[in-house]
Amino acid sequence: AVKSNNAHAGIALDGDADRIVLVDEEGKVVDGDQILGALANAWLKTEELNGGGIVTTVMSNLGLELYLNSKGLKLCRTHVGDRYVLEYMRQHGYNLGGEQSGHIILGNFATTGDGLMVALEVLFSMRKGKKASDLFSIFSPTPQILENVEVKNLNVINSTKCKSAIKKAEKLILGKGRLLVRKSGTEPKIRIMCESHDKSLLSKCVKIVSNSIKKN
Repeated sequence: AVKSNNAHAGIALDGDADRIVLVDEEGKVVDGDQILGALANAWLKTEELNGGGIVTTVMSNLGLELYLNSKGLKLCRTHVGDRYVLEYMRQHGYNLGGEQSGHIILGNFATTGDGLMVALEVLFSMRKGKKASDLFSIFSPTPQILENVEVKNLNVINSTKCKSAIKKAEKLILGKGRLLVRKSGTEPKIRIMCESHDKSLLSKCVKIVSNSIKKN
């Protein structure tokens, strides 16, 4: 719709409008990580950013962390869930945080994710004719695989086989990427997330862990 109407940007909200996903003028989808990176950059320039960085979760892309580090900023990670992000922000004096899913907390204005407020902040950043594609293409995401394995018992993650497989995969990816294995908080699934620029290694690590869960 953005491309067919020659619009400057597209704004998509979930049912209660606490999450936001954007689309730039070229039709590219912009997730929460790219929005956080763009807002951190904008607030750094206007000296509005508190805490010397932002707060996000373990799911946020490694590319965002590397981009912020290149700007001299920190990326602090919490458990998945905007309540954990907000809790950390309050405890440590940060005013910008959120999730890859589009839950963005603008600490100067709100105490929870607010998609409409984030949309207004984004549009404000575009007010001087800056294209959305320029604003939201500030870092290249590290290739990421997210695999959800359905299980009968979530505690399978604590089995000897699974623990051994996770250690093996972590050893392989060490220094080349990141691996996260966790129980879903909403479904009977184990979520495996792995990031690396080495795509064959990426697939191998996910397969090692996935197979160990399926064989239990």
